[in-house]
Amino acid sequence: MSVTESAPSRAAEILSRPVSINGLTVPNRIAMAPMTRQFSPGGIPGDDVASYYSRRAAAGVGLIVTEGTYVGHDSAGQSNRIPRFHGEEQLAGWAKVAEAVHAAGGTIVPQLWHIGMVREQGQPPFADAPAVGPSGLRIGATEATGKAMDRADLDAVIGAFAEAAAAAERIGFDGVELHGAHGYLVDQFLWAGTNRRTDAYGGDPVARTKFGAEIVAAVREAVSPGFPVIFRYSQWKQEAYDARLAETPEELEAILTPLAAAGVDAFHASTRRYWLPEFEGSDLNLAGWTKKLTGKTAITVGSVGLDGDFIKGFVGEGSPVKGIDDLLDRLERDEFDLVAVGRALLQDPEWAVKVLSGRFDELAPYDAAALKTLS
Repeated sequence: MSVTESAPSRAAEILSRPVSINGLTVPNRIAMAPMTRQFSPGGIPGDDVASYYSRRAAAGVGLIVTEGTYVGHDSAGQSNRIPRFHGEEQLAGWAKVAEAVHAAGGTIVPQLWHIGMVREQGQPPFADAPAVGPSGLRIGATEATGKAMDRADLDAVIGAFAEAAAAAERIGFDGVELHGAHGYLVDQFLWAGTNRRTDAYGGDPVARTKFGAEIVAAVREAVSPGFPVIFRYSQWKQEAYDARLAETPEELEAILTPLAAAGVDAFHASTRRYWLPEFEGSDLNLAGWTKKLTGKTAITVGSVGLDGDFIKGFVGEGSPVKGIDDLLDRLERDEFDLVAVGRALLQDPEWAVKVLSGRFDELAPYDAAALKTLS
């Protein structure tokens, strides 16, 4: 597939359509995917972070999903340079980010995050906090190395997500995204590989969804009815690329239905390559199946605009530019509603406007050096 084969008018026509997520109207179908950057010392996003996001909004990105931000629970994170979504200084910094994105004509939601058993004892920002998870198990481990969460732990984390969501609305964000993907805490509950519980939070797929659904319900209760709640999920995990929550559409429906019922307005279905079908017998990708099964707004993601594995890209390899005709075909069929762009937007803040105006020959291949700056 060539980079230039899509006619400019077609890209603009399909990608420029507004889309609604609950009470929010996103001006087009292009979203910025969340990408951890570690440029927020003390967990405080500064002016450089505000400029980083607003540049992309000014250049045509309709919806910014921020990098993952730690909720207010001591065990939530593992770095003092990853932003937090709690604390006076941290929230003041985020308010400036939201203001800058709005001034540039975009919409923005923070991704709320708890890493769970990915954390190791002694890591910042709260070194004394234990790693916690459904069963205290790291991915691939057979013995617990962390704390299996008790009722008090569950309530504390649920409350932290709800408080962060309420703060997001209070300081001017347009919605929130809950990180339930990639082997982090919520996903550790969803996946049988890390959830060995025998209480109401473990067992079959519906039971494993209970914790995530309770977070969604608490967030929904903490914000206004029209405030969008997005839920990001994935089959794959950071250390288990072949892991699957669901082997069939029926199993996927069992997981997504309680989340939708709890108050999810849109699902962000994370895949490594958006063009791959999710189940045999259908060309639908994970976002396509998500929309078909739930009727909710669906966001696709995975190596958009690039030809190369994104994990390798984030550990030092580049990726050549890839055409988007297949993506446009899928959007035109309403297989999903928005497309989240990651590395291509990291490389080029003007990726969206170049695509919308048909300037495909100006798109640059991804270079991992882009990770070192907030350009």
